[in-house]
Amino acid sequence: MNFLGLDVGTGGSRAVVIDIAGSVVAAATVEHQPFVSLHPGWAEQDPRDWWRASEAAIRAVLNEVDPQSIKAIGLSGQMHGSVLLDARDEPLRPAIIWCDQRTGDQCRSITDTVGAQQLIELTCNPALTGFTLPKMLWVREHEPELWQQARTVLLPKDYVRLRLSGDKATDVADASGTLLLDVSARKWSREMLSATEIDERLLPEVFESPQVTGVVASAGRQATGLPEGTPIVAGGGDQAAGAVGMGIVRAGTVSATIGTSGVVFAASDKPSLDPKGRVHTFCHAVPNRWHVMGVTQGAGLSLRWFRDQFGAGADDGRDPYERLTDEAAQVPSGSNGLLWTPYLMGERTPHLDPNARAALVGLTASHTRAHVVRALLEGVAFSLRDTLEIFREMKVPVNEIRLGGGGARSKLWRQIQADVYAQEVATVKAEEGAAYGAAMLAGVGAGAWPSVDAACDEVVSVKERVKQDAESAALLDKQYARFRMIYPALRAIS
Repeated sequence: MNFLGLDVGTGGSRAVVIDIAGSVVAAATVEHQPFVSLHPGWAEQDPRDWWRASEAAIRAVLNEVDPQSIKAIGLSGQMHGSVLLDARDEPLRPAIIWCDQRTGDQCRSITDTVGAQQLIELTCNPALTGFTLPKMLWVREHEPELWQQARTVLLPKDYVRLRLSGDKATDVADASGTLLLDVSARKWSREMLSATEIDERLLPEVFESPQVTGVVASAGRQATGLPEGTPIVAGGGDQAAGAVGMGIVRAGTVSATIGTSGVVFAASDKPSLDPKGRVHTFCHAVPNRWHVMGVTQGAGLSLRWFRDQFGAGADDGRDPYERLTDEAAQVPSGSNGLLWTPYLMGERTPHLDPNARAALVGLTASHTRAHVVRALLEGVAFSLRDTLEIFREMKVPVNEIRLGGGGARSKLWRQIQADVYAQEVATVKAEEGAAYGAAMLAGVGAGAWPSVDAACDEVVSVKERVKQDAESAALLDKQYARFRMIYPALRAIS
């Protein structure tokens, strides 16, 4: 008995097959075409490319396992994207994805129309440029002829669901990032739909994450090789599904995940609100549970940007990121005073500013390429610490921090995070990201585990713990104080 999880990310689609013990028996990733940025701050991807990569990733894992052993499928993916479909369910335009920052005017309009306080009460969140609703309003305003043809709006993973099963469905966790969900009641908000004049018929049906939304249809079988009739559960947005895969389902255990973006995530038994809206409050992938999270837009993106623009050193056959971090490990903690603010795509937490810009501050003639790379790693950790500081204000307990994503695979980045957070950090044995959590949700939906909590208790365990280095932590605490001063100082010219 196996379960398949598929994560439709920004950089690629990843398929993971796990067994009843939670062991990974097959995994494959197929890259997407890079997102297109026609103007500064814009980011678009073709949904059909997600489907191409998803098909290929699924076929790759089915070459290693018997397709008939797959008893259920769970989906995850990048959040907030807007996939507009016509009457034939064909994409009308490239999807405007999570890191796109063009919708400042629409966010201001939503806030003015609904009221800032009422918006928090209705959706638990302020209007942010990354969310789905402002993107829908941007298309309605700037591409009215195209908007008139729209019959459905889906989130990224749910377009893949449509191609697999023919069903238009989503989950409460992913839907929380649209600004159209009543997060407290876990259903579409009629008040928000009315205030913004959005027809509810454009939206898919909302399910709890372990619920079955449909089955693989004939077209899905032909495309992927999955058996027709295989159940598909709702799944979750990448952050909620990834948190399930790391066992972040109860209060006190927090994750810090560095992928393209960076997220600090904490589970809660009720919606926990930051009155300033600096962190998001969303439904969790666990029924009747919520989570609060802060987001750094350009976390792993900072290192990828450096690699793409300036290279990763001489090619010696190793992973380019490994070469970069090995280089950075040769310079001391604190990067000899060099600081990086990772605002390559604006910033959410804590600034809520789509116009924030990245900066490398404190350069001297003695700094080397290795200092710059280490400053990037430290700057991303400083930005994630911003969320932990807000959690302290909100009295969200942080008893254990578990690391995920690319930041968990790098020994240097693990140690930097322990030192910046001034707290021991841990990694889990099967850190496979959101695809792993989606596979666990599929197992719950198929009845292999009675609940998400039970699944986590049974299959998630800690692999390694990294203690903070007291001397480095003290130095980086001073560096963090300097880091906090950069955004206000540069805001006037960004």
